[in-house]
Amino acid sequence: MVGVASEAEELTQDAFLQVFRKIHTFRGESAFSTWLHRLTANLVLMRFRKKSLVSTPLEDMSTTDQENSGAGFELPAVDLRLAGLFDRLDLQNAIDRLPNGCKAVFLLHDVQGYQHNEIAKLLGFSTGASKSQLHKARKRLRSYLRNMQHRAESTHPRRVGNVLATAGGQVDYETVEAA
Repeated sequence: MVGVASEAEELTQDAFLQVFRKIHTFRGESAFSTWLHRLTANLVLMRFRKKSLVSTPLEDMSTTDQENSGAGFELPAVDLRLAGLFDRLDLQNAIDRLPNGCKAVFLLHDVQGYQHNEIAKLLGFSTGASKSQLHKARKRLRSYLRNMQHRAESTHPRRVGNVLATAGGQVDYETVEAA
């Protein structure tokens, strides 16, 4: 399903860990192989849903291209690897700001894959409270991330081609001359 042997091996290990964690949820209403297949398929689908980051070895980043080392002036392009890093840092900061109850339920459900009834047993409250805490956590995370994005756009202008634009709608047309 994944097409890469190393990723398939990693998913296999994750599946065994998930089976170890969730074996108590097997009710015996169907064959064990059916339960195992569903658990594994869900694990793979969750991996596909996650944002995949482009990984580039450090050696590839430091090499220079001899063809592009001419005398022309080139504006820097947006580095998507760094953008992903900042997104992850913003998300971690937003999660850290959550109240303890919301944070615990969010991490258990959305990150570790526990069901609401399992979370309720672990934390000692009702399934409805688990659902409510998850809803509040997601709502607060959206708000925190929106505020972080708005603040970043207003303080750090973005460059599109040779135009410098800010979130406030101000545009600064720069003249770019070849060196």
